[in-house]
Amino acid sequence: MWARHQWVGETHTDAEYRAFGQLLRENRITDVYFHAGPFEADGTIPPDKYKNAPALLNALKAHAPGVRAQAYLGQIRKVEGKGVIEIGDARVQEEILRTDASLLDLGFAGIHYDFEPIYPDDTAFLRLLARTRDLTHARGRLVSAALEQPTLEDGLQPVFKALASRTGTVRYPPRPTEKYLRDVADLADQVAIMTYDTQMPTQALAGWHFAHHTERVLRLIGDRTTVFMGVPTYRPVTGWAENLEVALRGVRRGVDDLPRAPRRPFGVGIYADWTTSPAQWARYRANWLTPAT
Repeated sequence: MWARHQWVGETHTDAEYRAFGQLLRENRITDVYFHAGPFEADGTIPPDKYKNAPALLNALKAHAPGVRAQAYLGQIRKVEGKGVIEIGDARVQEEILRTDASLLDLGFAGIHYDFEPIYPDDTAFLRLLARTRDLTHARGRLVSAALEQPTLEDGLQPVFKALASRTGTVRYPPRPTEKYLRDVADLADQVAIMTYDTQMPTQALAGWHFAHHTERVLRLIGDRTTVFMGVPTYRPVTGWAENLEVALRGVRRGVDDLPRAPRRPFGVGIYADWTTSPAQWARYRANWLTPAT
């Protein structure tokens, strides 16, 4: 589950922590990506932004032992002069890694990156991911990454890029190719696919979207890394068919379409804690969780 910044940035009562811990246990959440950024352009994060992280981490040990709390970090990438951060800059990477180390020192179980956009020729992100893996694994922690859903057809990506170049825009789809998805999976302990925002006009199409990407992603990298398929609990700005139940049914159908189960763990990623009502949590349990054994 992706969680709001207030958990690390603001103080909370023990009753709030206790209720949050109960929610995590009841819904069998294994990992929470607590927003602790975003990065500044130089790769730093002012410590005041995550001043409540020690209290949060201590509370989780008491009220939700076993749940991994990861620091959710990201920023808008610079692409052809647009954006905030240039992660290919050696000095910026060093600052990012120093920031990561500071957050691990506080007790976070891992580092979760959500840099956007990430294009399939982005070697800078792969270098950063490899260095972060070295940092986290040396401490017995995790590194995870959020990516957009893969391309529908890898061969079309160069065409989109060429068209964008001719029209003077950088907004061609930032979708990972099969190779790039595998490259990321080989460097990350977990990959979360941001499958939401489908903009589909019917529930049948939205369900197909989640089923197709679930089957494809798990077939491509389900033996290499833990995979979470992102599902929405918010009302989309565009499109009217996407919702939590449609997404969960689609993910289940995608899993059923696999010739065999992946060798690594897999599940769904709730986006997000601040948009999920008690009624939606009930629907999540009814549509996704199986009885505990």
